[in-house]
Amino acid sequence: MIIGIISDTHDNMTQIRKAVDIFNARGVGHVVHAGDFGAPFTFRIFKDLKCPFTGIFGNNDGERLLLQKLSQGRVFKQPHVFELEGRKIVVLHEHHIVNALADSGHYDVVVYGHTHEPDVRRVGNTLVVNPGEAGGWLYGKSTVALLDLDTVTAEIIDLGL
Repeated sequence: MIIGIISDTHDNMTQIRKAVDIFNARGVGHVVHAGDFGAPFTFRIFKDLKCPFTGIFGNNDGERLLLQKLSQGRVFKQPHVFELEGRKIVVLHEHHIVNALADSGHYDVVVYGHTHEPDVRRVGNTLVVNPGEAGGWLYGKSTVALLDLDTVTAEIIDLGL
């Protein structure tokens, strides 16, 4: 299964639309958002995903009750641990304990956001993935990631601005 990973959308509806379109075109089986949606109205576009969705709250997500409602309960507090296709995944927003989680060996994949910089690397048998910033506000580059759960590999996709 291929999953789409997105983070730090920060209300950029144009870039969210591009990401959703790419995820749908690539036939991803699940999308993970690593926090900082921005406002709840971003779900006007996320609802167009043709697959299940899991997200976590980031440090800039203020209207959490409405985010929770519009996501139909699919946005969680961090860290959020779940399994897909037999792979154990932990998702968090801030980067402070990413290496410790990866070093623990308890997870197949550690997904995080917050830094706005793409990061795909291995720590032992664990794949660490930060898709970068989809919003493109901070560094002027808009990216997401595609993760292949069969091979536990990921690639960064540039959405363009």
